[in-house]
Amino acid sequence: MRNITLSLAISLLLLSCGDSSNENIVNSTDSSNNSIATSIEDALHEHVSILASDEYGGRAPATPGEELTINYLRDKFTALGVGPGHGDSYFQSVAVTELTTASDAILYLQGSDYEASFNYGEEMMVGTQQQIPYVTVQGSDVVFVGYGIVAPERNWNDYASVDVTDKTVIILVNDPGYATQDGDLFNGNAMTYYGRWTYKYEEAARQGAAAALIVHETGPAGYGWEVVSSSWSGPQIGLESENLNGDRNEIEGWLTLGSAEAIFEGAGLNYQELKAAAAQPGFEAVPLGDIQASVSIENSVRTSTSQNVIAAIPGSEYPDETIIYTAHWDHLGINPEIEGDNIYNGAADNATGTAGLLILADMHMQQEPPDRTIVFLAVTAEESGLLGSQWYAENPSYPIETTVANINMDNLNTFGRMHDVVVVGASSSELENYLEDAASAQDRYVTAEPNPERGYYYRSDHFNFAKVGVPALYAESGEDSVDNGREWGAAQAQDYTDNRYHAPGDEYDPNWDLSGAAEDIRMYFEIVTQLANSSDFPEWFEGNEFKAIRDASSIARQ
Repeated sequence: MRNITLSLAISLLLLSCGDSSNENIVNSTDSSNNSIATSIEDALHEHVSILASDEYGGRAPATPGEELTINYLRDKFTALGVGPGHGDSYFQSVAVTELTTASDAILYLQGSDYEASFNYGEEMMVGTQQQIPYVTVQGSDVVFVGYGIVAPERNWNDYASVDVTDKTVIILVNDPGYATQDGDLFNGNAMTYYGRWTYKYEEAARQGAAAALIVHETGPAGYGWEVVSSSWSGPQIGLESENLNGDRNEIEGWLTLGSAEAIFEGAGLNYQELKAAAAQPGFEAVPLGDIQASVSIENSVRTSTSQNVIAAIPGSEYPDETIIYTAHWDHLGINPEIEGDNIYNGAADNATGTAGLLILADMHMQQEPPDRTIVFLAVTAEESGLLGSQWYAENPSYPIETTVANINMDNLNTFGRMHDVVVVGASSSELENYLEDAASAQDRYVTAEPNPERGYYYRSDHFNFAKVGVPALYAESGEDSVDNGREWGAAQAQDYTDNRYHAPGDEYDPNWDLSGAAEDIRMYFEIVTQLANSSDFPEWFEGNEFKAIRDASSIARQ
């Protein structure tokens, strides 16, 4: 391993982003840390002001804003001397399908002693992954399958005692660890992937269910019903499937707590009692008597193509061994139904992370060629369900088995320097050891996310790398402000969440304090520089749900 540290690697570097004739990091006579930090901040301001401008129209996939964005990234990588990372192209095409479900769907439940209907929006939400205009489930037996988990390594199988082929399953959100707060059960309060709603639909489909309905509760879900009703309405984008997702459930959806309780009562069962039983080992699925479910939905279907942007610095010794930076370039576009400002500019989310890719590429280009390949992956359609990163993980430009690590950037800090670095999904992999070292060098400390039960680890692009076994790290500035204290930092974060997150108010502000973002970028740079000039392959920690996937390809890394 070459002995390259961050301080040595960038002590000669200065960003000159404002000079269009020289896009690269150049030698500087002023090599102070302050100068370097200021230069990174200036570059962030420059890139974000462009990517988050009204001209880019909120950077929605398959819009003119996409064309502006991906061409900007291609041109900047080219100017930096960073070559294409997808063969001889900077672009990887991602085929997507847009489904818009009519909002007049009704869920009917009927048994010998019970009959009820539930309305779309207020009482339930339904949709489908099947990419066809019409989907229906009629007279489907209903079964409560607890948390809907099959986890052999934890000796847990909620489907062990029942055949749910063509049936409707009702499933609890989150996992038994959260429900019991038992640290020895799953991951205790911290959500595992088994608690994520996406897993529950996937597993229900593997079991042959016709419909899968998750019971929403604000605590274990981590958000209110309005998040479900708003995010599940309107166009839903998914990856184009050769079989039109015919292997998925016909119907996927949610029930409000009140709706679920009413259905259980109609079957002569107590929801709260069965919920408690479902959190205990050995739980067996419970049929809801002779109650059957029926629901039909109509979809409009539209196909289109979006692009991931991929650039790479080839490894001089081990080009097939890669470290991949990710950031999603997309945001929510324009909402014509809003009067006044209707552009979702996505300045913090995630023009900042996209800008970070360009800056890191610039910094790495000023070093000697790395032993391993460094990839800069700007993915599309994150806001539609992590689709661009899923496409890459399933159709990689470099072998997954020898992908060393993924470092993800999503919504960089705009509030100044922080003492703390927060790990999303802490205690997952040995990448956290590298993070500890890099943070310590900045006199910062590493801490776990404050709300692990909300499952944020499964809600950004690094997760798709984890799903195929690649150790993935998502870490970011915390809230312990160097200048203003923790209470102030927490207030800034909450204000952003309440007033600008996924709203037209997420606009570029030239008064942002990007010193914390610059510090984070230098931290990522240190981690990747070490990995890129090492023979190490960081591993998942024992007990992690993705370790077995990685271990299955260990021979490729010997």
